[in-house]
Amino acid sequence: MKIAFLLTHADVMGDAERAVFGHAAELASRYEVQVISVFKARRRRFGVPDPRVAVRFLIESQQSRVVRRPGPDAAAGAALAALPSEVVERRWDDRFHRLADIEVEYALQGLDADILIVTSPALLAYAARFAPAHIMTVYYGLTAPEVGGPRVEPLLHNIPRCDAVVLPRARSREWFTETFGSGTPHLAHVPPVLAEGFRPRSTLETRMVLLVARLEKQSGVAEALAAWSRVLEYRPGWSLRVIGDGPLGRSLVGRRDQMALQGSVQFTGEAPAVIAEEWAKASIALSTAEEDAVGLTLMEAQAAGVPVVAYDSPNAAREVVSEGRTGLLTTPGDTEALASALLHLIENNEMRWSMGHAAAEAAQWFHPAGQWDELFATLQDDRQSGRRAEEKARRVAGYSLASGAFGKATAAAAAPQSTQHTRKLATSEERLLKQDASLVRAGGQVCRVIQAETPFDIVNANLRIVAGALEAARIPYFVTRTNKVRHTVAVHASLREAALKSLAESCQGQAVYMAVLNSSDSAVVTTLAGFATDHMRTACPGVRVYQSAVTPSRTLRLGAGYGCTLAFWDDDPDDEECIVSSYRTLIGSRIPKSALHRAPMVLGGRQYPTIQAFNQTLHHDVGFPIDAVYTWVDGADVSWLERKNAVLAAKGIETEDAATSAARFRNRDELRYSFRSLDMYAPWIRNIYVVTDRQVPQWLDTSHPRVRVVDHTEIFGNEGALPTYNSHAIESRLHHIDGLAEHFLYFNDDVFAARPILPSLFFLGNGQARHFMSSNAIPMSPISALDEFSRMAAKNNRELVSAMFGRTLVNSFIHAPHPLRRSVMYDLEKYFPDALRNTAHNQLRDSSDVSVASSLHHYFGYYTGRSVPGGISSGFVNVGLSEQVQKLNHLLAARSNDVFCLNDFHDGDISEDEQDATLAAFLPSYFPIASQFEAGSPRNQLFHAGQLPGWPL
Repeated sequence: MKIAFLLTHADVMGDAERAVFGHAAELASRYEVQVISVFKARRRRFGVPDPRVAVRFLIESQQSRVVRRPGPDAAAGAALAALPSEVVERRWDDRFHRLADIEVEYALQGLDADILIVTSPALLAYAARFAPAHIMTVYYGLTAPEVGGPRVEPLLHNIPRCDAVVLPRARSREWFTETFGSGTPHLAHVPPVLAEGFRPRSTLETRMVLLVARLEKQSGVAEALAAWSRVLEYRPGWSLRVIGDGPLGRSLVGRRDQMALQGSVQFTGEAPAVIAEEWAKASIALSTAEEDAVGLTLMEAQAAGVPVVAYDSPNAAREVVSEGRTGLLTTPGDTEALASALLHLIENNEMRWSMGHAAAEAAQWFHPAGQWDELFATLQDDRQSGRRAEEKARRVAGYSLASGAFGKATAAAAAPQSTQHTRKLATSEERLLKQDASLVRAGGQVCRVIQAETPFDIVNANLRIVAGALEAARIPYFVTRTNKVRHTVAVHASLREAALKSLAESCQGQAVYMAVLNSSDSAVVTTLAGFATDHMRTACPGVRVYQSAVTPSRTLRLGAGYGCTLAFWDDDPDDEECIVSSYRTLIGSRIPKSALHRAPMVLGGRQYPTIQAFNQTLHHDVGFPIDAVYTWVDGADVSWLERKNAVLAAKGIETEDAATSAARFRNRDELRYSFRSLDMYAPWIRNIYVVTDRQVPQWLDTSHPRVRVVDHTEIFGNEGALPTYNSHAIESRLHHIDGLAEHFLYFNDDVFAARPILPSLFFLGNGQARHFMSSNAIPMSPISALDEFSRMAAKNNRELVSAMFGRTLVNSFIHAPHPLRRSVMYDLEKYFPDALRNTAHNQLRDSSDVSVASSLHHYFGYYTGRSVPGGISSGFVNVGLSEQVQKLNHLLAARSNDVFCLNDFHDGDISEDEQDATLAAFLPSYFPIASQFEAGSPRNQLFHAGQLPGWPL
């Protein structure tokens, strides 16, 4: 059997590359093995670690020159290398280009192999495109997919079409099965192998710490230097040796020199293929990798009997290093903890020797066990029996059904980086899943499934868990106020052990998690709250308690970000009259004991103790009601279309049969999902008004007291001309809605709240509205017949503002909710009566229109002191463009925007049918909780039963 490995760079010899050559050498005794490297990074001759393994390079990176002869000449190669790849997007991996496309296609099309093993997501994209059908494709995951990001996207497209996935570390198995479900191919666990032969043991008597890594950002060497500077304060006789090279080599040496560490930190250059002798010179191994899916360096260190200090990063560290037995693991990025662990081993000889002995014993398991042979035999049998094609078709079909219109599913979230992956935790989680069928595993944790709870409901549920535990143990506490959506509870530090004990007792046998926090409010350790007593002696400033929740679709998961923080306040060492916390509240992190007057606070329909200061209206509080207003139309309503046709015909405009036009209308239900977005993420909205022309959304519960459908006749009265089909005219009359609050948000139905947001995002405590300016400029040219109507209106706005305030408008505003004030809009009628009257009388968009709600209000409000610039994270996707639609997956996975807009400029390359299918998949995925305003929904039923609390939640 012929085996081919496909690498990006075979000659950089990092952990991943050395692991591949280790496997290749081990397999070469039984198979014909070759390694294909897309790029040759170095000009010097490459020494093959094992002569039985054939190695060939495709492109010399430095000259952008192909290795094969004949091939493109130097000029053509350079030109092709300057073009972006058509297979691998830059955000996946920016090392590939058009020249790489051509050479990889050439190499794969002519490949003489039975099995192709690709070693990165980007290379998998090439294999999926170019590998001949008879070659079986195996993805060997040398990166941790749990980390996520754009680089995993090729996996989401192509894994179901692979014949197998091989994982160097078993921890990634969960991510693949959760992400791909029935589309998951054969999964095999094949850890790296250590070369056979003599390996010298370290005496552990040297005063040297060894770090072996590629010098790139992900290796965390800069953080290692920061930790080492702290170590030197206490142990100046020790040294740190760094073996490896890479793109950051020069800058890291410069950083070392800036930190005055030249005498104790040595950079020795490229790591050899076998570095057993180097490990024998060390007493401690150090690893600061942000992620490590391979763990070969950790294995080599332990094989030499060297204990390890490492970041507990995904995903090899916890699998290779036995915490507390063969090494010490710390939270990634916590350089203080890293320095402390190093000092602990440096100063404790007995512990270092004990861990070194245990490490050497553990290394006996780091040897091949025939996993490749078993996998190859299975794949060969599947091909010969005909099952290969059948299984691939089954996987692709199952995956397609699960992934819907996107063409790929959402990548599974990883467990929190601070998770303590112990056998105790794993066993308890499995027990919980077996005992309670309503629990599921998602995002690396045990979750309860929710049908009708919003993020704000989850926040309150987690507060109840903490309060219930403290009250059961009669531990005094009070709720504080912060600028977070989640709640915080304060307990005196003298009661820390009692509080943790009460949590452990209250949460025993429940799927409730606890994150131990540091002073930066970052999780250091995450485990089940039932294990809280394991951390009673940890002098932590706080813990975060939460029960992870997930929707049945698994597209919305609410975890630690919605937990309740239990903060341990202590006596202020500088002022005995105060207590102090590591975490700020809205009244600071230091509170006089004289101000601790207890008062009740109602949250989520339950009363909690707080202190009087938090019950007052604070400076930044938005204490006034805020409403939401939508303008909406049902384009499939034949009566509405007939009224519109009559207006068009009267103006001499050609019309189309109303029934025919209605049949083509695309109802994407944006309004329904925008309502869901407010119910999920902005429950502080008082009332919602839907402004429309004699229409009512079919799904809307019109009996709900917080919703009212407003007909155009109500807001136009004796002004304007009805019926109107001019959005500028409708928006100019919104302030005439009877009962509308002074402060309100204007939404188009294609704008959505995207994550929990607070009123202060849109208004200041003194009532000023915020506006969100775009970087797009309004052309300085006069109105032209070629201008869009929206641009014409912007130019008309400019003329009005210039005449009154002597200022020239430049920018438009972004696609987001518009914070408006009724008083400003009434003033616009007063100061610009002709412009607003003309706009209201234009039944169709006209060159004389002004755009009131989306622009003129903001500028007029600014110059009269009632509107100020604000900042908001807003996403925008034109669903008619294929290059834009790709953003939807990022929106869904990251949920990092405050709001987003889904628009269609009708000038794209995606058919309307495809757009419909895409939004039909995306909108219910992003907003899976039906709102209380949808007739018959679970939340609607809870509302009518009086079981939904009002704001504040």
